[in-house]
Amino acid sequence: MDNSSASVERIAGGAGAALTGPDLALTGPDLARAALQAAREQSAARRRTRRTKPGFAAPRRRRGWSGPRPDDRDPQPLGRLAARIATERGWVDRLSGGQVFARWASLVGADVAEHTKPVALKDGELTVQAQSTAWATQLRLLQRQILKRIGEDVGRDVVRRIRVQGPAAPSWRHGPRHIPGRGPRDTYG
Repeated sequence: MDNSSASVERIAGGAGAALTGPDLALTGPDLARAALQAAREQSAARRRTRRTKPGFAAPRRRRGWSGPRPDDRDPQPLGRLAARIATERGWVDRLSGGQVFARWASLVGADVAEHTKPVALKDGELTVQAQSTAWATQLRLLQRQILKRIGEDVGRDVVRRIRVQGPAAPSWRHGPRHIPGRGPRDTYG
């Protein structure tokens, strides 16, 4: 009996003797399949003998719940699962940036949020548009406090700099076709 046949017999506990013979030389994947099949047969035979022995209780089925202590099989909170997926896929920075936009009113206060809105967040620079030049000046004065508050509530290094824009000038273009005019003029007299 060669080495491979001996290993099949040892794994199968004697049940693999039928698999070895002069006409059946197993090697490689065939040997692995034969060993696996023999182990399955031996396991099934052991299970059958346990049930049939008198005086022994029937084997207990595994419960559908994990018990009184935390276990991997317990339902996991959705937030923990979402955080793991965000970390694995590299979405943490984008989600943190989204929190700045979603929580803008709570970060800067209702009064400031009423007159300003975040427009873009790119490479740590938050662009904020103010409703008037007075609010743009006010936002520039509050810039340090806003950066500190964003760092505490959302996370450090999410926003490193705030760029404040004044109100957007009105557009005088009407319709899909436009001919360039003389340029901006003092329209309001």
